[in-house]
Amino acid sequence: MQARRASRELALILFSQLDKKIDKYKNEDFFSIVLKSQRTLISSSYEELTLCVSELNNLKNQIIEFENNHEDNLNRPIDSENIPVKLPLTSEFGEKLDTMIQASEKALNALDVAELCTLANQEEVREYIDKICIQFKKNKTEVDKIIGEFALGWDIDRIFKIDKDILRIAIVEIVYVKDAPHKVVIDEALELAKKYSTDDSPSFINGILARVVEKYV
Repeated sequence: MQARRASRELALILFSQLDKKIDKYKNEDFFSIVLKSQRTLISSSYEELTLCVSELNNLKNQIIEFENNHEDNLNRPIDSENIPVKLPLTSEFGEKLDTMIQASEKALNALDVAELCTLANQEEVREYIDKICIQFKKNKTEVDKIIGEFALGWDIDRIFKIDKDILRIAIVEIVYVKDAPHKVVIDEALELAKKYSTDDSPSFINGILARVVEKYV
């Protein structure tokens, strides 16, 4: 994970913790909130990994039970070892595999969190988070006005909070920070939307940011 990408993702986590009265926060408060969020993420990831292991053990036990109760093994002598049997391609085992896949995804998410938390301590990451947050604090009214201008048919208060925060971060980068190519900013905003928001969010965010670039770049 690149440092800037980590900065954007951590900024998004930070924005989710801020209330509407952003002016009450001092600049030095921002990273302390990131650190508190890290601890929450780590705790959540530990719980997900624990669930992952539990689900995998459940699946293993169910497969063993299926093997033990299969007629090919029930008819064998008591002291003999089981022989491997074919698993039926049934919806039941399909559901078990789905559970296994979900557990694996949780494990991958936990690895992402671990990497994110490690990168959070890098100076480059911290500085870029500060740039985004300080510029948003200074220009929040204007940033939200830009979102309202280009979110055709949408009241800004009715836009999903996560989508609004992704837009805020990207607009701050494009219009105020101006420290990264706008194409990179948009691409990474879309990746955040795919990771954290709804299936419709990337196209919605892309449409607004394209208009922002057309007017401000």
